[in-house]
Amino acid sequence: MPLQVDVTSIIAALIVIVLFVLIILISGLRVLREYERGVIFRLGKVLPKEKGPGIIFIIPFIDRMVKVDLREDYFDVPHQRCITKDNAPVDIDAIIYHKVISPIDSVIKVANWRLAAVGIAQTTLRSVVGDINLDQVLAEREKINTVLQEKLDEVTARWGVKVTGVEIREILPPTSVLDAMIRQMEAERIRRAIVTEANGKRESAILIAEGEKQAMITKAEAKRRALSIRAEGSKQAMILRAEGYAQALERIVSVAKTVDEKTMALQYIETLNKIGDKNARKYVIPSEALEALKQIGRGIPRATNPGKQEDSAK
Repeated sequence: MPLQVDVTSIIAALIVIVLFVLIILISGLRVLREYERGVIFRLGKVLPKEKGPGIIFIIPFIDRMVKVDLREDYFDVPHQRCITKDNAPVDIDAIIYHKVISPIDSVIKVANWRLAAVGIAQTTLRSVVGDINLDQVLAEREKINTVLQEKLDEVTARWGVKVTGVEIREILPPTSVLDAMIRQMEAERIRRAIVTEANGKRESAILIAEGEKQAMITKAEAKRRALSIRAEGSKQAMILRAEGYAQALERIVSVAKTVDEKTMALQYIETLNKIGDKNARKYVIPSEALEALKQIGRGIPRATNPGKQEDSAK
């Protein structure tokens, strides 16, 4: 009977030990997802390589695991007052995108890298904004994002964290500056409208002037053609008149050849009579006229004295 008690006790003790070992072993199992890594501290000292993903085992009561998420994440940089280079106050907030690239460094080199990154982002943002004017802050948001990302990445790289992007979410200048910006935008819109209207009028004037020019060219061309046709007609008329004169002269010459000298002399005297002044007291008779008279005199029989004629008859 005492022997049976001892065997039962031993079996029970073994079962308890096995269960205890199983519990310890089970408690040492960990499951890490694809985007998770485990940084293991063994008796306070970090192991040189992180664990995961999948099922890993840590020694209970000896190892301690810190999970690190490798997915890209973001945090907000709260609104803060920044002073620009031209002493204009602006309220700015931003979003910082980041991801862990070294799980061990992100755990052992900084106590809370997210909180530290927020502080660095605020300080860097004030520094970047302080180096530029208000107009540049409002107009060059992408440039601010790039500069802020580069400076943040230089600081967070030693923590095993990569800054993948920075976005300025909101920029709030003072009310007076906002009013001035609104007035400036209205003035710019008015200016653009005036420029557009002026360009339209200019194009319209150009088209009208071009049309008038083409009309003037067409009129001038038509006038030139009309003058050319008229000149051609005048030329043809003059040619016809000249031909008529030539034919008339030929006719006169041919007729004159058949007329004797006496007839020509009479015609000459008649012409002189027409061109002479009837009221003039003096006449200028050319020598040719005298010759003509002589020719006429030779052709007229001389009148004899009647008395002499009778004597000769007797």
